Amino acid sequence: MGTTAPVFNIQKFSLDDGPGIRTVVFLKGCPLRCAWCANPESQAAYTQLEWDARSCRGCGACAAASEAVTLAFDGDGSPRVTVDHRRLAAEGGQGAVADACRWGAMTPVGADRAVDEVVGECLKDKPFYEESGGGVTFSGGEALLWPDFVVEAAGRLHDEGVPCAMETTGHAAPEVFERVLGVLDLVLFDVKHWDDARHREGTGVGLERIGANLRRAFSSGVDVLCRTPVIPGFNIDASLSDDAVAETADGLAGWVLSAWRDAGRGGDGRPRLQLLPFHQFGENKYALLGRDYGLEGVAQLRPEDVEPLARALRERGVDAFV
Repeated sequence: MGTTAPVFNIQKFSLDDGPGIRTVVFLKGCPLRCAWCANPESQAAYTQLEWDARSCRGCGACAAASEAVTLAFDGDGSPRVTVDHRRLAAEGGQGAVADACRWGAMTPVGADRAVDEVVGECLKDKPFYEESGGGVTFSGGEALLWPDFVVEAAGRLHDEGVPCAMETTGHAAPEVFERVLGVLDLVLFDVKHWDDARHREGTGVGLERIGANLRRAFSSGVDVLCRTPVIPGFNIDASLSDDAVAETADGLAGWVLSAWRDAGRGGDGRPRLQLLPFHQFGENKYALLGRDYGLEGVAQLRPEDVEPLARALRERGVDAFV
């Protein structure tokens, strides 16, 4: 098969992950565990099963196919299926369980796909990239977990004249980051928080590697766009008051500008940063995976809600926009 990686989606005609019309290749596996993650199915680096209660008839065929699956019934008689995803993956039983469900309540998420297959799928839309200035974006999860796949796929796409971008948390060994950086035209670099302890609390990892790799990205000559998800209660006070905006702008601008200057870019324009308003689009996915969602009930933000933060960042020297 050649080089493979677990892919859980190839999204066509994306307008949100780089310039122009793009194809986004979503790879499974992520070293972070952000409570607000809109793609929780991206976090584990193996095929999982989503269980849809609306389709389930409680027949028990799934549980009969593997001891990693259990069936119970709620007080009202509704079936409740629980999947031990890690155990099922160790058994390699995801396909057997999905096949056993004749009602379509069990759907596999993610499968190993070869570079040849993924590149071929992306190249189907090459005319749209050429007309719009678009290309292919590798996302996740964390694409840096699969450097061989990304480097080979991006090289093949470049041979066909297709620009390549990557959305990344930046949490990777420096040699891995530098290797993948060398095949990219654009890096969409997540900046979730500026305080190491708070970042560790919210994502499970600290900032040391991320900050070092942001400096590498800034000094590389590759186009870099920082992107910050604006999460009430995490990186901005839920009140969105003037004081809250100022506190977040001070911390965020200070951290990004410090990396910019350390990379030798102090007198070379301004770093760019896109603010991504918090949304609840991924909430239902947690139920499908049998997981609790930590931000249930938190109000979604509109672009106009975070525009004051963009203004405050611009006043502090960051080219910010929503």
